[in-house]
Amino acid sequence: MKRFVIEQSDEEFYTSHSGISLVGLALNRFTAIPSDLAKAAPSDDVISHADVMKSYCGLLAQAKSDFAAIEHNRTDDFFRESLANKHVPSEATMRQRMDDRAEAFLPVISWASIELLHKLEVPLTPIDTGHITVDIDSFAMDNSDSKKENVSRTYRQFDGYLFLPAYIGSEGWIVNGHLLPGSQHPQKEFTSFLRETHARIRQFCDKKLLYRMDSAHDSLDNRIEFERYGKTDYITKWNPRKQNDLYWWRLGVETGVVTQPRLGKQVALFSVKEKETITDENGTKRTLSFRRVMRVTERTIDKKGQPLLIPEIELEGWWTSLKHDEQKVIDLYKAHGLSEQYHAEIKTDMDLERLPSGKFATNQLVMACGALVYNILRFVGQISLVSSKGIIRHEAKRRRIKTVIQEMIYFAGRMIATGRRLKLRFSRHATAHAGAFAGIYHRLAFG
Repeated sequence: MKRFVIEQSDEEFYTSHSGISLVGLALNRFTAIPSDLAKAAPSDDVISHADVMKSYCGLLAQAKSDFAAIEHNRTDDFFRESLANKHVPSEATMRQRMDDRAEAFLPVISWASIELLHKLEVPLTPIDTGHITVDIDSFAMDNSDSKKENVSRTYRQFDGYLFLPAYIGSEGWIVNGHLLPGSQHPQKEFTSFLRETHARIRQFCDKKLLYRMDSAHDSLDNRIEFERYGKTDYITKWNPRKQNDLYWWRLGVETGVVTQPRLGKQVALFSVKEKETITDENGTKRTLSFRRVMRVTERTIDKKGQPLLIPEIELEGWWTSLKHDEQKVIDLYKAHGLSEQYHAEIKTDMDLERLPSGKFATNQLVMACGALVYNILRFVGQISLVSSKGIIRHEAKRRRIKTVIQEMIYFAGRMIATGRRLKLRFSRHATAHAGAFAGIYHRLAFG
């Protein structure tokens, strides 16, 4: 067997992460981050705010969230050129700048996600009812054994944070996201989050929306808020709290449709109307009626065939403004479970579960950067990997962020400087990848 001679070239420059050039194009052509940061926090530092924030976004695109990872890119000319940076900051500069200016930077980076989605005219696939879905669901982030600010006990019984994201469309674009202390209930200050999210969506989408939320957001305030929005429906899981299960089962038998999926199991589907009297801002009282879809299940034999001495009754409900039949509403809410995969992509694929800073404001900024880069990677995947032949062996409507990073970000190439031009050259064996890469590059560069 022949042995390779390992060498380092001073004349040729190779990169293992050609896809950073795609991230740089998206940041510089489809957001106003450089100018907006300069306005938000005027500074005469040698290393600009934009250089710091774009460099951190470049790290996140490689699934690296720790500030120390920037040291591997400080002398990387390709990394700097791809992001259109004058400088690549050190770990200390990046950490200090983000710590000191987190509150000023956060609105700029957060709004950049909406600006990006709007300018890219991202695809928004409706469901069969014609709605564009908006899924809101918080998840816990494990930051145990740390002394980070606002880390506290979460509902998952570990110490950490909560992240409350809002995803739009079947593709799962992030339109808003708030980092919360771990012990905070997601419903606290949720109405303002809902209002902010809706305003952001209406910047680039005027189609009818369907919000889907779990029982943590079973609040009258939310239903009242939705009444103010046009072309908007909702499904919110009901929290039964203290209810008489037997009463609801009898009501379901009397007024609903009862089916028997198997021996010893009966399911009743029906709807109820609940009236609430509210007082508006002018002091005027009015009565609103809200529909709740109900599903009550009675089991006299368990799934293993064992008869039960006392029947088991399971009570479920969903608040909704839709006029569809009960089973359709339940099926529409069931698809809300897909957001769990989006959570996993943020936490695992982008390495954003254990946050890098001890300061809460900085970690909020980190998650805003994460949402921005997530949307960029999602767009790259939708354009280059969903319909491309030869790269991915099976058809799909969406690719995981991990797949996008593996296939498009970590795609080896060679940067060549000829005169005033820069070339990015790929191996002749990577025909399918090079074609897909060229397609998305030209879409971002000239589209």
